[in-house]
Amino acid sequence: MASISLTGKLVFITGASSGIGRSCAEQFAAAGARLLLAARRIDRLEALALELNATYGSDVYYCELDVRDRQWVAETIATLPAAWQSIDILVNNAGLSRGLDKLHSGSIDDWEEMIDTNVKGLLYVSRAVIPGMVDRNAGHVINIGSIAGRAAYPGGNVYCGSKAAVREISAGLKIDLLGTAVRVSEVDPGLVETEFSDVRFHGDRDRAKRTYTGLTPLTPDDIADIVLFCATRPAHVNLSELLVVPTDQATATQVSRRG
Repeated sequence: MASISLTGKLVFITGASSGIGRSCAEQFAAAGARLLLAARRIDRLEALALELNATYGSDVYYCELDVRDRQWVAETIATLPAAWQSIDILVNNAGLSRGLDKLHSGSIDDWEEMIDTNVKGLLYVSRAVIPGMVDRNAGHVINIGSIAGRAAYPGGNVYCGSKAAVREISAGLKIDLLGTAVRVSEVDPGLVETEFSDVRFHGDRDRAKRTYTGLTPLTPDDIADIVLFCATRPAHVNLSELLVVPTDQATATQVSRRG
């Protein structure tokens, strides 16, 4: 069964400055795609664009973007240069977690940041990009969810809720797009060693490091490889959802630690 060639395809990745987003950019670049990269840290995007161009000869357009800002998202997509408007693949990767507090003692600011990024940001970007895919009757939306969206865990309340929303939004979007050629995939990682825990614990790196102590977590490249696999299936094949965990992990809270 022949896979789809990504040569010349335009791939839009949010949260592309680090972690899974950065790895996705690297793997799509290696596959010959053109890259539209967005994140809040423009300096990192600039460095990544230079690296991808030097390594793969990639055609890269990058822009500073905070997906929480509805107007910023809409204006960014609406004012893209003509050559960068026909987006073939959207990777909704931007997301974060804040804190592990019980709901009754949690930070409302943390809640709003998670909901605004993980849910509303994904919606804003999707709403701006998908109409063009529908008009062209071609495209693929790949949402990065989480094992946290499948079952709650202690202290995960709002984060788990936000990722459960991604799961249901993805399912609803697939229904909405039925009858078009636009595909929808959701990739739900378990433990992946990125800046995720640093962000969750507000920069407490010692606490963040303990998240992965005694086990072998997934890497961003592991997830990017799966995202690429989703994107390269034949046009009649839609990988609707994939749960990906380390061998040392069974559920969101059940892990095997050594030592």
